[in-house]
Amino acid sequence: ELFHIYRTIEIVARWVYICGMARFVHPSIGDVTLPGLLAALADPARLAIVRRLYAAKDGLCCGDAASCSSLPKSTLSSHFRLLREAGLIRTEKCGLEHISRLRRAEIDKKFPGLLKLVLKLSEEPKT
Repeated sequence: ELFHIYRTIEIVARWVYICGMARFVHPSIGDVTLPGLLAALADPARLAIVRRLYAAKDGLCCGDAASCSSLPKSTLSSHFRLLREAGLIRTEKCGLEHISRLRRAEIDKKFPGLLKLVLKLSEEPKT
C-alpha cells in the first residue's frame, strides 16, 4: 500500500515537471508594448538573437539562434525567456529542440517598420 502511494506521488511529480517544461509564455500581440520591445532589444545578446531570427525564414533552434554567443546555457535561456515575454519571439517544442521564430508579421502590423529600423540602426559600422 505504501509503495503504491510513493509510486503515485513519483508519477505525478514527473508529469507536473514535464508539463511545466513544455509550456512557454507568449503574450497576445495586444499586450505587447513599445517600451517592452525596446527594453528586450536593448541587450546586445538579445539583439543578436533577434537579428539571426529576422534573417531566418522558418525559425531556428535556440542553439543556432545564439551560436555566436559564448554565454552559458542558463543565461541564454533567460534571454530567450525575456524575448518571449516581451512578445518578440514564439518558441515551440519540436522533439528535443526548441524552435524560436520572430513574431515579425504581428510586430510589423502593430509597430510598422520598428524591427527593420532597430536592426538597421544597430548594425556595426563598416570600415
